[in-house]
Amino acid sequence: MTQCQQTVRAPGLAQGWCALSVLHGRIETHIERALQDGHELSVREYSVLNVLSEQHDGVGGHLRMHQVADAVVLSQSATTRLVTRLEERGLLSRYLCPDDRRGIYTNVTEQGHQLLEEARPTHDAALCEALREAARRPELAPLVAAVEGMATGAVPAEATVSAEAAVPGGAAVAAGA
Repeated sequence: MTQCQQTVRAPGLAQGWCALSVLHGRIETHIERALQDGHELSVREYSVLNVLSEQHDGVGGHLRMHQVADAVVLSQSATTRLVTRLEERGLLSRYLCPDDRRGIYTNVTEQGHQLLEEARPTHDAALCEALREAARRPELAPLVAAVEGMATGAVPAEATVSAEAAVPGGAAVAAGA
Protein backbone atom coordinates (compact mmCIF):
# COMPACT_ATOMS: atom_id res chain seq x y z
CA MET A 1 0.00 0.00 0.00
CA THR A 2 1.41 3.40 -0.99
CA GLN A 3 1.51 6.43 1.26
CA CYS A 4 -1.33 7.97 -0.77
CA GLN A 5 -3.48 4.89 -0.20
CA GLN A 6 -2.68 4.89 3.52
CA THR A 7 -3.58 8.50 4.15
CA VAL A 8 -4.29 11.34 1.79
CA ARG A 9 -3.76 13.97 4.47
CA ALA A 10 -0.10 13.13 5.15
CA PRO A 11 1.68 16.46 5.73
CA GLY A 12 4.97 14.89 4.65
CA LEU A 13 3.52 13.98 1.29
CA ALA A 14 2.53 17.58 0.61
CA GLN A 15 5.91 18.80 1.85
CA GLY A 16 7.67 16.29 -0.38
CA TRP A 17 5.68 17.47 -3.38
CA CYS A 18 6.52 21.08 -2.49
CA ALA A 19 10.23 20.20 -2.26
CA LEU A 20 10.06 18.50 -5.67
CA SER A 21 8.39 21.58 -7.14
CA VAL A 22 11.06 23.83 -5.61
CA LEU A 23 13.84 21.63 -6.99
CA HIS A 24 12.31 21.65 -10.47
CA GLY A 25 11.85 25.42 -10.41
CA ARG A 26 15.42 26.07 -9.26
CA ILE A 27 16.91 23.77 -11.89
CA GLU A 28 14.76 25.12 -14.71
CA THR A 29 15.53 28.74 -13.80
CA HIS A 30 19.26 28.05 -13.61
CA ILE A 31 19.33 26.25 -16.97
CA GLU A 32 17.10 28.92 -18.56
CA ARG A 33 19.52 31.70 -17.61
CA ALA A 34 22.53 29.78 -18.89
CA LEU A 35 20.91 28.84 -22.20
CA GLN A 36 19.55 32.35 -22.79
CA ASP A 37 22.88 33.99 -21.97
CA GLY A 38 25.00 31.60 -23.98
CA HIS A 39 22.79 30.59 -26.90
CA GLU A 40 19.60 32.73 -26.97
CA LEU A 41 17.66 29.52 -26.39
CA SER A 42 14.97 28.81 -23.80
CA VAL A 43 14.71 25.60 -21.80
CA ARG A 44 11.58 24.67 -23.76
CA GLU A 45 13.27 25.35 -27.09
CA TYR A 46 16.24 23.25 -26.05
CA SER A 47 13.91 20.44 -24.95
CA VAL A 48 12.07 20.43 -28.28
CA LEU A 49 15.32 20.41 -30.25
CA ASN A 50 16.68 17.63 -28.05
CA VAL A 51 13.57 15.44 -28.35
CA LEU A 52 13.32 15.92 -32.10
CA SER A 53 17.05 15.29 -32.60
CA GLU A 54 16.57 11.74 -31.33
CA GLN A 55 14.17 10.80 -34.14
CA HIS A 56 15.16 8.06 -36.56
CA ASP A 57 13.91 6.54 -39.80
CA GLY A 58 12.84 3.24 -38.23
CA VAL A 59 9.33 2.22 -37.17
CA GLY A 60 7.94 4.81 -34.77
CA GLY A 61 11.02 6.94 -35.28
CA HIS A 62 9.22 10.19 -36.13
CA LEU A 63 7.05 12.03 -33.66
CA ARG A 64 3.73 13.74 -34.30
CA MET A 65 3.06 17.05 -32.62
CA HIS A 66 1.05 15.53 -29.75
CA GLN A 67 3.95 13.17 -29.01
CA VAL A 68 6.40 16.06 -28.95
CA ALA A 69 4.02 17.95 -26.64
CA ASP A 70 3.88 14.98 -24.26
CA ALA A 71 7.67 14.64 -24.30
CA VAL A 72 8.29 18.30 -23.38
CA VAL A 73 5.26 18.64 -21.07
CA LEU A 74 3.48 21.38 -22.98
CA SER A 75 0.01 21.60 -24.44
CA GLN A 76 -0.29 20.70 -28.09
CA SER A 77 -1.11 24.30 -29.03
CA ALA A 78 1.87 25.68 -27.07
CA THR A 79 4.13 23.08 -28.71
CA THR A 80 2.85 24.03 -32.17
CA ARG A 81 3.57 27.72 -31.47
CA LEU A 82 7.04 26.85 -30.17
CA VAL A 83 7.79 24.68 -33.21
CA THR A 84 6.63 27.52 -35.48
CA ARG A 85 9.04 29.94 -33.79
CA LEU A 86 11.91 27.44 -34.10
CA GLU A 87 11.01 26.87 -37.75
CA GLU A 88 11.06 30.64 -38.38
CA ARG A 89 14.57 30.74 -36.89
CA GLY A 90 15.66 28.00 -39.31
CA LEU A 91 16.18 25.41 -36.55
CA LEU A 92 13.33 23.08 -37.57
CA SER A 93 11.55 22.09 -40.77
CA ARG A 94 8.17 20.42 -41.22
CA TYR A 95 7.03 17.91 -43.82
CA LEU A 96 3.96 15.79 -44.53
CA CYS A 97 3.94 12.24 -43.25
CA PRO A 98 4.44 9.99 -46.30
CA ASP A 99 2.04 7.33 -44.94
CA ASP A 100 -0.71 9.66 -43.72
CA ARG A 101 -1.00 12.98 -45.54
CA ARG A 102 -2.89 14.43 -42.57
CA GLY A 103 0.17 14.03 -40.33
CA ILE A 104 3.00 16.51 -40.14
CA TYR A 105 6.45 15.62 -38.90
CA THR A 106 9.19 17.99 -37.82
CA ASN A 107 12.93 17.57 -38.31
CA VAL A 108 15.84 19.43 -36.80
CA THR A 109 17.76 21.29 -39.49
CA GLU A 110 21.55 21.32 -39.75
CA GLN A 111 21.51 24.75 -38.09
CA GLY A 112 19.30 23.33 -35.31
CA HIS A 113 21.66 20.38 -34.76
CA GLN A 114 24.61 22.75 -34.60
CA LEU A 115 22.93 25.00 -32.02
CA LEU A 116 21.85 21.98 -29.98
CA GLU A 117 25.41 20.60 -29.93
CA GLU A 118 26.77 24.01 -28.92
CA ALA A 119 24.13 24.38 -26.19
CA ARG A 120 24.35 20.84 -24.77
CA PRO A 121 27.51 21.46 -22.66
CA THR A 122 25.95 24.67 -21.31
CA HIS A 123 22.73 22.82 -20.44
CA ASP A 124 24.58 19.94 -18.77
CA ALA A 125 26.90 22.23 -16.80
CA ALA A 126 23.99 24.36 -15.61
CA LEU A 127 22.08 21.22 -14.60
CA CYS A 128 25.04 19.90 -12.60
CA GLU A 129 25.60 23.29 -10.96
CA ALA A 130 21.92 23.61 -10.02
CA LEU A 131 21.92 20.10 -8.56
CA ARG A 132 25.09 20.83 -6.54
CA GLU A 133 23.51 23.99 -5.14
CA ALA A 134 20.26 22.20 -4.32
CA ALA A 135 22.11 19.30 -2.64
CA ARG A 136 23.29 21.74 0.04
CA ARG A 137 19.70 22.23 1.18
CA PRO A 138 18.62 19.42 3.52
CA GLU A 139 15.04 19.35 2.23
CA LEU A 140 16.25 18.95 -1.38
CA ALA A 141 19.27 16.66 -0.88
CA PRO A 142 17.31 13.36 -1.03
CA LEU A 143 15.62 14.47 -4.25
CA VAL A 144 18.97 15.42 -5.78
CA ALA A 145 20.34 12.00 -4.80
CA ALA A 146 17.36 10.34 -6.49
CA VAL A 147 17.88 12.35 -9.70
CA GLU A 148 21.59 11.56 -9.72
CA GLY A 149 20.80 7.90 -9.03
CA MET A 150 18.53 7.79 -12.06
CA ALA A 151 21.45 8.89 -14.23
CA THR A 152 23.49 5.89 -13.10
CA GLY A 153 20.59 3.47 -13.11
CA ALA A 154 20.57 2.97 -9.35
CA VAL A 155 18.90 5.15 -6.75
CA PRO A 156 21.29 5.59 -3.80
CA ALA A 157 20.13 4.44 -0.38
CA GLU A 158 20.06 8.01 0.94
CA ALA A 159 17.42 8.84 -1.69
CA THR A 160 15.05 6.34 -0.12
CA VAL A 161 15.07 7.91 3.32
CA SER A 162 11.73 8.88 4.72
CA ALA A 163 10.38 12.38 4.37
CA GLU A 164 10.73 12.64 8.16
CA ALA A 165 14.47 12.80 7.63
CA ALA A 166 14.21 15.11 4.62
CA VAL A 167 11.42 17.42 5.72
CA PRO A 168 11.17 18.51 9.35
CA GLY A 169 7.91 17.27 10.83
CA GLY A 170 7.12 15.26 7.69
CA ALA A 171 5.64 11.77 7.54
CA ALA A 172 7.38 8.85 5.86
CA VAL A 173 6.65 8.89 2.14
CA ALA A 174 9.55 7.31 0.29
CA ALA A 175 9.84 3.73 -0.87
CA GLY A 176 10.56 1.37 1.94
CA ALA A 177 9.51 3.86 4.59
